[in-house]
Amino acid sequence: MERRWQRHCWPRQLPLFFLLILLFLATLVSADCECGYSSSIGGSNTHLRAVFTDLIESDFSADGYDINTDTDWVRQAFNLTNEKARGAYGEMFAVENVVVMKPPTISDRKDGDDGQTEWQGSSSSEGLSLMVRTELVEGMVPVAEVDTRRLDMHWGTFRASIKMTGERGTCAAFFWYFNDTQEIDMEFLSKEFNRSNSSYPVNLVLQSREAMQAGFDAHGTKNFVKAYLPFDPTSDYHEYRIDYLPNRVYFFADGIPLAEMDGPAVPTSAGHLILQHWSNGNKLWSGGPPAKDSALMVKYVKAYFNSSTIQRQQDWQNRCKNPLAHRAVCNIPDVTPTNYSAARWFFRDQENMTNNQTLSGESEGSRLERVWCMTFYALLFVTGWAFALW
Repeated sequence: MERRWQRHCWPRQLPLFFLLILLFLATLVSADCECGYSSSIGGSNTHLRAVFTDLIESDFSADGYDINTDTDWVRQAFNLTNEKARGAYGEMFAVENVVVMKPPTISDRKDGDDGQTEWQGSSSSEGLSLMVRTELVEGMVPVAEVDTRRLDMHWGTFRASIKMTGERGTCAAFFWYFNDTQEIDMEFLSKEFNRSNSSYPVNLVLQSREAMQAGFDAHGTKNFVKAYLPFDPTSDYHEYRIDYLPNRVYFFADGIPLAEMDGPAVPTSAGHLILQHWSNGNKLWSGGPPAKDSALMVKYVKAYFNSSTIQRQQDWQNRCKNPLAHRAVCNIPDVTPTNYSAARWFFRDQENMTNNQTLSGESEGSRLERVWCMTFYALLFVTGWAFALW
């Protein structure tokens, strides 16, 4: 009986067993998105697309998110005198002014004096909070900034879901930065928001040598646009987007094109992303300080870009064997005015879509451990199936 099993069962099962192993190992080698992430250019209605090799996706509202352990973002701590800040007051950037806000839970419930239930906090105020304080400290306004740790972001599409403060007297900024003459800004001055006529401007700027020679005032250059948002940015989260490409920069709000800039002021270097909320009393810009402590709320940042480092470029070459293969390049979902579902999409939450990416909270060792664990359990299952053990 034993010899019969060896003669008839083993030859039939063994090839299938190894075939299943090879198929599984092929899935580990051929990950989805291994050649990059494809973005629409100039808006979701165009047919032009660009592919970017690297990503950073930060969901600041996710359960368990902790800014203290985030390896993608760094809270900043430094002081600017009023001369350096170019305002009536200096600016004090402090780590404690960047905090994580969570939606209310049952433990946040409190009975009010009128017998009604009150909730401490709001689900519309979750994410990363960048505070501007009203009380001066040694002639400086306490303010907030976070920067990406990576400084190698060359061309890319950068998106942030932000809820602006309604308190007058602050400047909220989402921008890409290399130096003071290579900078791509979206700046929101809360004193300019006017609910009475639904006027909500955003200042779009390419900081350049021309602007520097004018005292960092870009108003007189063709690289300054004051665009008007079709919504109240203080009432809810909206996605603001910068597309930085060779010789051209696009700006969007909820997928709506706001401006397009080109020319010599377009940066040519690699840089990093900055989220900032500040005030210095400059009547021509931020105004303030605000009458109340003011929060800029950031729910997420998604950055898809090409790295300027040789190592990351080699990593891409090693993993991208066939860019024309099925799912070798993955399309980046776009937020649009009528469809905000893309805001909830993160490649890092999907299986096998961030192979060889640098994800916050996951070291190279833990990535290898995860792959080997997957391999072990899959091989265990395949072995048991092939020999009818389960």
